[in-house]
Amino acid sequence: MDSVKGNCLGYAARDSSGVLSPFHFSRRAIGVDDISISITHCGVCYAEVVWTRNKFGDANYPVVPGHEIVGLVKEVGSNVKGFKVGDHVGVGTYVNSCRDCEYCNDGFEVYCSKGAVFTYNHVDVDGTITRGGFSTYVVVHQRYCFKIPKDYPLASAAPLLCAGITVYSPMIRHKMNQPGKSLGVIGLGGLGHMAVKFGKAFGLNVTVFSTSISKKEEALNLLGADKFVISTNQQEMLEVSKSLDFIIDTASGAHPFDPYMSLLKTGGVLVLVGAPGEVKLSPISLILGMKSISGSGSGGTKDTKEMLEFCAANKIYPEIEIIPIQYVNEAIERLIKSDIKYRFVIDIENSLK
Repeated sequence: MDSVKGNCLGYAARDSSGVLSPFHFSRRAIGVDDISISITHCGVCYAEVVWTRNKFGDANYPVVPGHEIVGLVKEVGSNVKGFKVGDHVGVGTYVNSCRDCEYCNDGFEVYCSKGAVFTYNHVDVDGTITRGGFSTYVVVHQRYCFKIPKDYPLASAAPLLCAGITVYSPMIRHKMNQPGKSLGVIGLGGLGHMAVKFGKAFGLNVTVFSTSISKKEEALNLLGADKFVISTNQQEMLEVSKSLDFIIDTASGAHPFDPYMSLLKTGGVLVLVGAPGEVKLSPISLILGMKSISGSGSGGTKDTKEMLEFCAANKIYPEIEIIPIQYVNEAIERLIKSDIKYRFVIDIENSLK
């Protein structure tokens, strides 16, 4: 069995150039609670830029990235319940946690008190470094594995495991699923376009904010947003002043915050899911309108299961561009330039051989 021989083939970065190339490595043997998954597709997230290029200074090379993983169950441990060989499954941004703290007990494992173990570039239970989904298969504890509804296309499911859940989780937590309320979405990339889709499915009035007029047509017609605002146009910004209940900020580039806070109604909330260099704003932006700014990581197992079912029931599909793994370095360059509508998904099954 290949899980024993450990002949996993992946693509890894060897240094901070971030260039990915073929890499053979061993996966751990399957334990009683583990599932071995034959990977069919893996999404390409901005995290792939951050860790392959050592932006946080904590890269453990060789780095095999990828945390929007989908595929088929090929083997299950003797204690595994609810999964069988052939099931369609997904794995997201983390593969372990303490399973004992208040956050784990509440299904918020990503916020584990002892720190969740991320799907790649983290130290796993056996002391090895976790390696992600730019690879032929993965072994994961059943708790961190998610069933994907059979009729939901696997390639489309991949971006849900990070981009999708990262916006869905705070939307549920801040009660953005109230029809008739208004949502602003800053940035229209992998996360932003999912926020628009969820917003419309929740019955919200959605306004997209972008610096790029070229995104207007798609925001309104393809994604179904109600309004499109060029964020650098002061007149357009003024017209939507104090009109929004919620804002989801997916932008990772530097941008001012006070102009956006002024768009919120009294008691409104801006949730940060992108990671700009710093957040600077006047305290008055918060105080005068009883407003708040909040952050959010991906999401726990409870929200992830709920989101996958919600997407299947409401026929919500990310906009994807499927690529072979041999194209991944060009894809990451395009991702940095925002030249993607709206998520790259690698066809692992047919190109990683």
